[in-house]
Amino acid sequence: MKPAVALVAASLLALAGCTGLSGAPPPSTLAASGVSRSTEASGRFITFVGPRRSTGEPFLGVPGTNFAALRSSIDTKTGEVAHQLYVEDSYFGAERNWEAAADPAGQKLRFIAISKNQITCDNGCSYAEEFAVGLPEALMRAPRPQGLAISFTAHSGARQTIIVPGELIARQLAAIHEARAIPPTASTALPPANPTR
Repeated sequence: MKPAVALVAASLLALAGCTGLSGAPPPSTLAASGVSRSTEASGRFITFVGPRRSTGEPFLGVPGTNFAALRSSIDTKTGEVAHQLYVEDSYFGAERNWEAAADPAGQKLRFIAISKNQITCDNGCSYAEEFAVGLPEALMRAPRPQGLAISFTAHSGARQTIIVPGELIARQLAAIHEARAIPPTASTALPPANPTR
């Protein structure tokens, strides 16, 4: 392996180990549905992460690159549920700078830039970008036999559409429903669902 390619691969492996929005994830359990569930140390948020789905070939063959996954969280104090489609995109060439997202009807969705890392610029630059889009509850619950198509655009002019299969959305919502059905204890008591989001 060429030294520049080896450096890129090593950098990507380090990035692939980074999860969550704030460092190491809390301990999680993996349900049969493939949706992992974890609770922050404070106990305020319960987070659900669905199975990763490839959005392209793994960058330089490095596992954990170029994928998308549903993420949801329950605020145990307010009962609010927030959903996101999280994306990791690694590539060679000019910076893309992903900056916007839209639903199947072309309505803008809340775009969340998480991180952008320049991996190396030996023999051409390569980058890894992490970003997400907020998915309203109504969008998640609308019947979509063909899946939910979310379109992303970048400052560079790049575009991509990621389709989330209806089955994965159903699994995500079922995992949240199951969490609400657990008999309440000091750490799992949840207020009623807030349907306004």
